[in-house]
Amino acid sequence: VAIATVLGIRFLTNDAVQPSLAAAILEHLDHEPDALRVTSTAVSAQRLDDVVGARADMDASPGLVTYAMTCVINGHTVPHLVIQGARGPVTILLLAEETINAAIPIEGEGVRGIVLPVGSGSIAVIGERDEPLDKIQEQVVNSVHWKT
Repeated sequence: VAIATVLGIRFLTNDAVQPSLAAAILEHLDHEPDALRVTSTAVSAQRLDDVVGARADMDASPGLVTYAMTCVINGHTVPHLVIQGARGPVTILLLAEETINAAIPIEGEGVRGIVLPVGSGSIAVIGERDEPLDKIQEQVVNSVHWKT
């Protein structure tokens, strides 16, 4: 009876079927390849505010934002941004409702990145394997302030 109860609770809370955060992010990126296009056209300030404004304030742009959409990852609506990095597009996900204790590396086919703990949430930064991400990570982390 105890085993059945534990299994039932795990099934009802979906813990057993929830993918890891890194896997959920990679799966999401696979479904939005159009976001990763090289362009010099920025999204409008209004579009950026519509996407980010409900979750966070960005006091300094981390770069040329060329894509801004709200997406669902792990059951949470998150701002999905793309900036133009040195070697190509870089994805930024503002995961206000994903609290983590330590950085989580992301390794996918042709991409790499990291999910960083930031205040009460986290921020994912993902680029091509040879994209230098350190400066972008620092700029994004310093520019985002979660709304309470």
